[in-house]
Amino acid sequence: MATRPATTSAQITDSIRQRLIARERLLSPFAARSFESRGRERFEEPAPARTEYQRDRDRIIHSKSFRRLKHKTQVFIAPTGDHFVTRLTHTLETAQIARTISRALNLNEDLTEAAALGHDLGHTPFGHAGEAALAELLPEGFRHNEQSLRLVEKLEKGGEGLNLTWEVREGILKHSKARGDILAEGWGTASTLEGQVLKLADSVAYLNHDIADAIRAGLLSEADLPASSREVLGTAHAQRINTLVLDIIVASWAATGELGADAGAEPPRISMSETAAAATNELRDFMFVNVYEWEGQQAEAARARHVIEFLFEHYMSHPEAVNSDFTRPDDPLVRRTADYIAGMTDLFALRTAEALGLKT
Repeated sequence: MATRPATTSAQITDSIRQRLIARERLLSPFAARSFESRGRERFEEPAPARTEYQRDRDRIIHSKSFRRLKHKTQVFIAPTGDHFVTRLTHTLETAQIARTISRALNLNEDLTEAAALGHDLGHTPFGHAGEAALAELLPEGFRHNEQSLRLVEKLEKGGEGLNLTWEVREGILKHSKARGDILAEGWGTASTLEGQVLKLADSVAYLNHDIADAIRAGLLSEADLPASSREVLGTAHAQRINTLVLDIIVASWAATGELGADAGAEPPRISMSETAAAATNELRDFMFVNVYEWEGQQAEAARARHVIEFLFEHYMSHPEAVNSDFTRPDDPLVRRTADYIAGMTDLFALRTAEALGLKT
């Protein structure tokens, strides 16, 4: 009986790679395929058992910046309750919603997930209050999406960055949007449909878990939400998310490629129905008035800004105290100070400010 030749590790690796490529070829014709990526800033040999986007996802999950998200504010500053949303749980919820939409539209889940997991890495302590404070202190301003990109390109791994693919980095940068219409642009539209999915998934996640947190904090009840929005989107947390996810899928169905496309026609975009978008915008406006800009929340935001301003002034006066591997030694002091503070968690920033003499 003939002996079957042993399969080498090189043959197995090649078989895995070909299988991964074959699976991506089954995606929508409009999907981003990792083997067609614009690549990384520094060339690397392909991973033996992962696509390029899977590799990016894993690098983000294993980064220090990702771990710190568990102690960073979403809306309520340094909450003491166990069930309030943190920047980490927001990130995971965003990734889950984005993957559901991408899978239904036959897009590349790995790209969507990687960009979703990295989209908020650059958030400051104290959420948007901290972001606003640093924006006023830095001559060039400060935006968390730009800081997220800066982290993965220049600050992680002792200044090496994570060397992510172009598509993941673009998704991270362009996930943010201007206040107002949920479909409004902030930093342009991502060139990949997966990046566009992330932008809407981020809004679906934060709006709904912020409502849940506000109810948990006793600021409002389900019955307080606008009746017209509740009629369109539903009267419970899970119902609203389900309604919005299905609406995005239906409105974006052309992204599957199943409807065909005329030569030279505009490529599909990820969108929502006018009805759902209007109801969502109404709900967002309600949340700004009753939660985000609520008097008690404004008092907490003022406290947060005071901490950020105190720390910034201290480190600008004591540059030797800017001691972090998340700063670049050749950068101006103002940039190093901003990078150091932006990387702090809520509790670390509070403890540091108090140790330096601030009465909080």
